[in-house]
Amino acid sequence: MTGAPDTRQLFERILSLIEAMEENQRQKVLSLARRLLPGLTPEDIRNPHDFPDLDDPDWHFEDGQLTGIQSVRFALRALSGEVLSHGDQGASRADEHQEDAEEAEQTGG
Repeated sequence: MTGAPDTRQLFERILSLIEAMEENQRQKVLSLARRLLPGLTPEDIRNPHDFPDLDDPDWHFEDGQLTGIQSVRFALRALSGEVLSHGDQGASRADEHQEDAEEAEQTGG
């Protein structure tokens, strides 16, 4: 029994969980932003300084949580590359999934 496939599967599961957490938090941040300013887009909240009404402590807290989750995802992706000798197919699939999700978010789909 080799450790590599198990390690690869573990990273895939962890990255999948982190991505689900990130998407859930992203929706929470957007929902709260839209309660403060209806009609905001995901792109709008990436530039909160353009919207003074987003200067809300609850919104900033939730946005900070999203940033933390994203930081963990980036760190785990980097670690998976080191541990799996830069050949982690799971991280590549996670990257593709993330890019697809971000593109769908930007296009409203």
